[in-house]
Amino acid sequence: MEQQVMVVGAGLMGSGIAQVFALAGFQVILTDRTEADLDKGRNYITKSIQSMLKKEKYTLEDEQKIHANIHYASDIQLGKNVDLVIEAVPEKLAIKQEVFKMLDEIVQPNAILASNTSSLSIAAIGSVTKRPEKVIGLHFFSPVPIMRLLEIVTSIETSEETLKRAQQYGKEIHKETVIAQDYPGFIVNRILLPMMNEAAYLVMEGTAPEEVDRGLMLGANHPIGPLRLADQCGLDTTLYALESLYDGFSDSKYRPCPLLKRMVEAGHLGRKSGKGFYEY
Repeated sequence: MEQQVMVVGAGLMGSGIAQVFALAGFQVILTDRTEADLDKGRNYITKSIQSMLKKEKYTLEDEQKIHANIHYASDIQLGKNVDLVIEAVPEKLAIKQEVFKMLDEIVQPNAILASNTSSLSIAAIGSVTKRPEKVIGLHFFSPVPIMRLLEIVTSIETSEETLKRAQQYGKEIHKETVIAQDYPGFIVNRILLPMMNEAAYLVMEGTAPEEVDRGLMLGANHPIGPLRLADQCGLDTTLYALESLYDGFSDSKYRPCPLLKRMVEAGHLGRKSGKGFYEY
């Protein structure tokens, strides 16, 4: 029987996740609260496909397959029979717990409930469900259709069977997987976020963003600099993830840069708002 997946949240990450599963032949329900949110998701996917076609990474058959396999729905109940749910809502524990509590009641009991969180506790997210052994982290990287990595995060409750099923999903959507432990930031963000934060401190102290990024690109062979990357991820998302590291470890080395806080307060969120460390 064809496997069904539901993605909750049609933002940049959620729509990207829906796209890669649809391309791999899964039937995908992409759900969000309003039709306007779903339209945004549809636009993200259309733009992404056009970009991949231009780069000759996709064929016209791929385009048709993705569009045919994604079903947009504002009613989360339509996903009650899926085998896997991936949550991609804002990076706040209370919001995620609310979603998981609802999913636990709606979705058939054998389904895996996965979170795309980049730094929050999988154990805490799973604690509101009656199936914590079936709750796991599936942390994708942006832009999802291009980035090869999928971080699989197991909590102290996650079963071996759930991990194996998650690894199989990773294989089927052609991602390389790493298994991370359930501590703030997991593997990649535990290293990456302090680097972005330190880059923000350099800007606060008077160094131009271009100089910081050029330094890392030329001196450490990074494809793009940490500040442009922060702009792409969203400065609000970057800040929330840093706050989560800071809270989780109570260690001053994760203290978010005051400039980053002020930029988020001013609505300068990076690429998505048109202004961050750079203008778009």
